[in-house]
Amino acid sequence: MGLVTAAAWTIAAFAGVYLLYFWLSGGGLRRAKVTRFPAALVFSHPTLAMSALVCWVAGLATGSRVLTWVAFGGLAAATLLGFAMFTRWLGGGRHQVAGRGFPVLAVTLHGLAGVATFALVLLAASATRVF
Repeated sequence: MGLVTAAAWTIAAFAGVYLLYFWLSGGGLRRAKVTRFPAALVFSHPTLAMSALVCWVAGLATGSRVLTWVAFGGLAAATLLGFAMFTRWLGGGRHQVAGRGFPVLAVTLHGLAGVATFALVLLAASATRVF
């Protein structure tokens, strides 16, 4: 289950990197409007997710139950931040980046892979045995 979780996490990460690139190339950092995505939100979401991924890999390598639960906690925080961005994206006109919308397919793929990753990490962390 650990490798399936890592595969789902990788898919979510690649789609997320694409969305971050799309946001940056559309002038995401130069926008000062309140209606745009705040930079702190945009950068803390992948930072938490990648930190959780490092804990997940370390937990897989060592068999540590604590690290798998730390990974789940970090992923839960990243998920909440991602949900906040998703609701802002759905809101009135916030999905426009320099006159063009975010690619819906990439947003959908990132969200579905993220939800699958969250569920798999929860299941795998719950099933981890202490040696």
